[in-house]
Amino acid sequence: MSEDVRLVAWVRGHVQGVGFRWFTRAKALEIGGLSGFALNLADGRVQVVAEGAREGCEGLLDWLQGDDTPGRVDGVTEIWDTPRGGYDGFAVR
Repeated sequence: MSEDVRLVAWVRGHVQGVGFRWFTRAKALEIGGLSGFALNLADGRVQVVAEGAREGCEGLLDWLQGDDTPGRVDGVTEIWDTPRGGYDGFAVR
């Protein structure tokens, strides 16, 4: 059985105004079993919170760090934690 985790990632680069949050949600739904959100921050970064199986969260993180995202990702900072729950699906905020 897979361990459930919480991933919080801050994505920096040209990631606002390019559909980044929408594509992040689509990727989370494609992976399946993930809940959370993607949120634009005032400083130009996008915060991504995902909870679910470790493998799914790692897959989302790999995608965030890869070359297949919209815009341009200059870097991703992440922390791992225990799930807190309370999310209904994966939202764009």
